[in-house]
Amino acid sequence: MAEDDVTPEQLAAIAAENEEPEPVNYKPPAQKTVQEIQELDKDDDSLRKYKETLLGTGAVETDPSVPNVQVTQMALICDSAPYPLVLDLQGDLEALKNEAFVLKEGVEYKIKISFKVNKEIVSGLRYFQVTYRNGITVDKSTYMVGSYGPRPKEHEFISTTEEAPKGMLARGRYNIKSKFMDDDKHIHLLWEWNLNIKKDWED
Repeated sequence: MAEDDVTPEQLAAIAAENEEPEPVNYKPPAQKTVQEIQELDKDDDSLRKYKETLLGTGAVETDPSVPNVQVTQMALICDSAPYPLVLDLQGDLEALKNEAFVLKEGVEYKIKISFKVNKEIVSGLRYFQVTYRNGITVDKSTYMVGSYGPRPKEHEFISTTEEAPKGMLARGRYNIKSKFMDDDKHIHLLWEWNLNIKKDWED
């Protein structure tokens, strides 16, 4: 059987194994600017120093044309990979549709996303991805990234350890649609990429 000759029934079984429970209802807190937070309890010296540690001393980027959140890079961290598995998310996102990570079946890996927060605190960042095989959804994943304040240095989110699918039926090309958004349902970036699961790295 060829790697991509998987029946709809087999794909449905894979999707059922990966199905996640419905998310818990969550109501985000009211949005406050960095300046508003810094003005709160400003007479409390210890609290002021704590907030400066978390938030810095103010906005980082003053250029109004620069978005508050910039997603710069995505990588798969895998100790056994013979080469870096990195996607530049600041270039031509359309070109990513024609590229693919090669991942050896059964290996453990983590997803790392690098991003900048330039102006105001962003609350409840989440990373979503939907995985397709032959046009059929086989997996949906949601990762809570958290809330972050502005700073010159990039922030990094690293997921828990994932395991690549394995076995003859699991091998083949997967299409993945990714989304990075916040509590206010503001989508900071959408991108599409591909993953080839193979028997070995150089198979």
